[in-house]
Amino acid sequence: MNHHEQAPASGDRHCRSPSRRDVLTKAAVAGVVLPVASSWAGPSAAQNAADGTRKSLGTRKLGGLEVSELGAGCMSISANYGPPADRRQGIDVIRSAHERGVTLFDTAEVYGPYTSEELVGEALAPIRDQVKIATKFGFAIDGTIGLDSRPERIGRVVEESLRRLRTDRIDLYYQHRVDPDVPIEEVAGAVKDLIQAGKVMHFGLSEPSAKTIRRAHAVHPVAAVQTEYSLMERSPERNGVLAVCEELGIGFVPWGPVGMGFLTGRMDAGMKFDPTTDLRSGFDRFSAENLAANQPIIDVLSAFAAKRGATSSQVALAWLLARKPWIVPIPGTRSIAHLTENFGAVDVALTAADLLEIDTALAAIPVHGGRMNPQQMELVDRSA
Repeated sequence: MNHHEQAPASGDRHCRSPSRRDVLTKAAVAGVVLPVASSWAGPSAAQNAADGTRKSLGTRKLGGLEVSELGAGCMSISANYGPPADRRQGIDVIRSAHERGVTLFDTAEVYGPYTSEELVGEALAPIRDQVKIATKFGFAIDGTIGLDSRPERIGRVVEESLRRLRTDRIDLYYQHRVDPDVPIEEVAGAVKDLIQAGKVMHFGLSEPSAKTIRRAHAVHPVAAVQTEYSLMERSPERNGVLAVCEELGIGFVPWGPVGMGFLTGRMDAGMKFDPTTDLRSGFDRFSAENLAANQPIIDVLSAFAAKRGATSSQVALAWLLARKPWIVPIPGTRSIAHLTENFGAVDVALTAADLLEIDTALAAIPVHGGRMNPQQMELVDRSA
């Protein structure tokens, strides 16, 4: 339930959250389809040549893990901003991301549930050694949004994720949400054991506090922290999370890098979100009133993008890339067109003056509405 996808009004809105039993059940049932056979083995020379005018993706480090500077969030393909995408379409999007240089693919057992991992595993099986797969554990997946990070459960579900992902190791294994009932030292110890066994390569945390990051890192190095971060969601700058990542050499992976679709500029107060399939229907920030109230943010972003010959999404992603060299956004989409648009962000090199201009303009504009509903915000670790 990290909403790391670009989800504009054109139907690009699919992710998985366990917050509603009916959403979970429908997504799980809809995801049961026959596997697609394929002998695909990567991009062709012609495809590479076609992208020759584009700047290629560089690499960045998440702790000791080297990945492409933009990753691919795969949650939105399988659920939660609408019904699951067609399986063939999902595979095509994932493989197209790799053809454009992406090496980091992000999923979780709870997305679908389970169907996202299955899709990612099938799509990446022919090129497994060319990519890095990140997945997550920690939700009980029992029809509630309950958490369960007991070491014995971690040891069980990692085997299930490995099977679904069709691999013998997980490159980056995140605790999806900090479990207040299990000391983070026990969680870090359990993942450390998996790393020593060769089943996991690197340890990550999702939505942790700075204090929790320090405690976990003392048991085993944390490679990456994943938290919502964007032009309109700046809490990691205020709560010490970015600072502790910089101090300890931990990479940072923003989910929701284009504001759960809002920063694409394709939304307005008339947007309707299906309460049975779209989580944003319950998020205050996406009420008609707040969509209208937040329009000045889009006005600033669009005006700057127009000056640079870019789109709002590209500037939003370029802004994150320019913040720190250890930040790796993971925009997600089910659309090849939006995928192509996202990768144009690497051609938008923002200077310090550009960042100052954008930040100064946005500082004068309040953000209306909370980033998630109260129930989900309770799961965000904010220990002092």
